[in-house]
Formats: sequence, C-alpha cells, structure tokens
Amino acid sequence: MTGRLTKHAPYIRQEADTGIFPIQSWAHFEQQFQSQFFPVNAEADTVNTLEGSSYYQGNWMVDNYLDSFLILVSDTGYTDPWTLVVKFCQGLKSNIQGQIATMPFEQPTDTNPEAWYAAAQRIDQAQLTNEAFQSMLWSTTTAPARSTLPRSTSLLTFCLPQSISPPIPPRPTLPVLSRGIPMDVDTV
Repeated sequence: MTGRLTKHAPYIRQEADTGIFPIQSWAHFEQQFQSQFFPVNAEADTVNTLEGSSYYQGNWMVDNYLDSFLILVSDTGYTDPWTLVVKFCQGLKSNIQGQIATMPFEQPTDTNPEAWYAAAQRIDQAQLTNEAFQSMLWSTTTAPARSTLPRSTSLLTFCLPQSISPPIPPRPTLPVLSRGIPMDVDTV
C-alpha cells in the first residue's frame, strides 16, 4: 500500500486482530475520510502547483500534459482565456511552444486556449510521426562513416532504404545528324 491508504492500514490490522473495526459510526468514518483524503485548502494547493513548475510537460506527450493541465485548471477555477494560454505555454515544451508562436498561418491568438491546445496536439503528433519515420528510415540503412564514402558516391545512395535504389539519370540522347547533300568536292 502507498500514499494516504497506508494511514488506514492500522484500522484494517486492528479489525483483523480483534474482529472489531475501530470506526464505530458513519459520521466517524466520514470525518476520518475527509481528513485523510481531502486537503484542507485544495484550491490553494492547485493554484500553488500552477504557479510552480511541477506541472510542466517534461517527457509527457502533449495529450497527457493537456489532460493534467485541464484538471489543474478546473480545480483552480481559472477561467480567463489569456491566463490559461500563458499557464499552458509555460508548461509546454519550448520547441512546441516556439513552433506555435512562430506559425506563419493560423497562429492561435493569446486569448484562445482551445486553439493552442489543438495546435500543440498537431505539432506533437507530427513530431512523433516524423520520429517514427526517421527511426524506420535509419534502421533499414547501413551508411558507412562519412570519411569512407568515395568522392563519386551520391549521399542519396545511403539515405534510401536498401530495397529502394536511387534513380538512374536518363542517358542523354545524341542528336541525329543528317547525311547532308552530296557535293562535287566529295567525289574527288
């Protein structure tokens, strides 16, 4: 057992040993439950969490970070859209936040948290897809070290999976020369 549940282990042990549960009434149980599982000032605790850095995304995927963030926000009672965007961006990985902030088109406004959430999810998904593609691509190739590449070898040869060969450039066609018109000079 872990967490707050370990505080109730003595009650369970006492019941197992004596056959009598130490909590004698529903009111006593309710009082014990409230004191053990509900913090005295839950809203202040969550506000303090959002004012700190413990809620930051870290290694989480954006979907997990967003779920956690939305729970915190609902517990704090924050409703101002600008504040929500600021807090969300503070915890978001800097590379994702930077990509959203510098989007040339359809950049979300600072007062539209839902647009920020959706943009972060799209960018995270695109990065995950790209990482999967890159790992598949590099796991199927065996590129020699750069110093061992012959000067005439194209890098394209080493960037494609072995089952795909680089395109062969077409051979230039030579112009067909006409035989021309015979002249008297040719007969001599």
